[in-house]
Amino acid sequence: MRPFWLQQALDQEVAPTCPPLAGDIDCQVCVVGGGYTGLWTALMLKEHNPALDVVLIEADICGAGASGRNGGCALSWSAKYFTLERLFGVDEAVRLVKASEQSIYAIGDFCQAHGINADYRLDGTLYTATNRAQVGATDGVIAALERQGINSFRRLPVEQVQRLAGSAKHLEGWFSPAAATVQPGKLVRGLRRVALQKGVRIYEGTAMTGLQEGPQAVVETASGSVRAGRVVLALNAWMARAFPQFERSVAIVSSDMIITEPQPELLQQIGLTSGISVLDSRIFVHYYHNTSDGRLMLGKGGNTFAYGGRMLPVFDQPSPYEPLLRRSLGEFFPALAQVPIAATWNGPSDRSVTGLPFFGRLNGQGNVFYGFGYSGSGVGPCHMGGQILSSLALGLDNPWTRSPLVNGPLGYFPPEPIRYLGSLMVRNAIRRKEQAEDNGHRPRHLDVRLARFAAAAGKADKG
Repeated sequence: MRPFWLQQALDQEVAPTCPPLAGDIDCQVCVVGGGYTGLWTALMLKEHNPALDVVLIEADICGAGASGRNGGCALSWSAKYFTLERLFGVDEAVRLVKASEQSIYAIGDFCQAHGINADYRLDGTLYTATNRAQVGATDGVIAALERQGINSFRRLPVEQVQRLAGSAKHLEGWFSPAAATVQPGKLVRGLRRVALQKGVRIYEGTAMTGLQEGPQAVVETASGSVRAGRVVLALNAWMARAFPQFERSVAIVSSDMIITEPQPELLQQIGLTSGISVLDSRIFVHYYHNTSDGRLMLGKGGNTFAYGGRMLPVFDQPSPYEPLLRRSLGEFFPALAQVPIAATWNGPSDRSVTGLPFFGRLNGQGNVFYGFGYSGSGVGPCHMGGQILSSLALGLDNPWTRSPLVNGPLGYFPPEPIRYLGSLMVRNAIRRKEQAEDNGHRPRHLDVRLARFAAAAGKADKG
């Protein structure tokens, strides 16, 4: 059984199968990876030049990775403004915030134009505080956005926050209309359908087993090869295993989700009647939204860490954190505490040091490009990733190819076992700190200091 979103999309899908590659073929651009990044890249390549011969290979089926199992929250980079400004300066930070908001609207426009029923709902997002220690956590970044003239948030009265969020647990909240929710599996499979219609040749069940670099790169698979003038690597969390030079550029950590059986009457009673996404101010945030078929999805990041960037079997199994998710569901929504659960799942997220994705040319080559490190926040930014990678592959000179985002990793984690042991130490300190704050207690000084490491690594950014 696939993760809930992807299985639901497959059950409703009428689309041609894409058989594995058999034999050796040639093309102009080969995209490796059939998630959001790879599909957006292929689509944008064809949009720029419909005659371009584009081949996409995917190890499993399109959407089998993070794109088919994420939380479905399409968020901008507004909350990451301080990180953007620190890394890239004011002008580029402002441009990227604006571009990230535009991508959210562009996804909806694309779905409408191409008949993709991805349950896209442009109903905004709420960033909230759920204990006294979190109150005011968003004030600083909102003030900075306001100074730059790019603030889309407004503080709401607490009664309105609780009504929109459907929960009395929220003590304050900032609302932005520049956010959407989607059914992730339907979106990625819809992108696949349109890519096929545009002439992209897609081979599923076709894993890359090797890459020969050169003026004509060769992507090797178990049953054939693809010779291409340009290659785009869109492997995301799998990139670090395929190319050892990236092993320390990301940490692989799970995000875990739970979804109820349909409860439209209960959701109506508690006030969750729109597609608004809600995120609290924890370091590893809670996030939730309802669905168009009357379910409630709740997730929480920062749970299972993988040693050495390995793809653990647990990432393809029901969440081992189901009791924690059920408890959180009941705390936010007492009326939903006993409702039947349709599914739990989790998956690997590629957390970069900065919390931002990065892009570049593999080994300095001018014809092999990569991008990954979305850090659990890729639904909206993968659209930007498609713009970046398609621009690089086409050799364009534009703000994307000139952006410092294309200069490769912006930092590295310590080597193993320090990274793994340190990640567990910091994670557990964060849990103790936030549990103390939830209970109205002052957390231990050591836990506060350890938690700052996560904030410094970009994990404090929402979304």
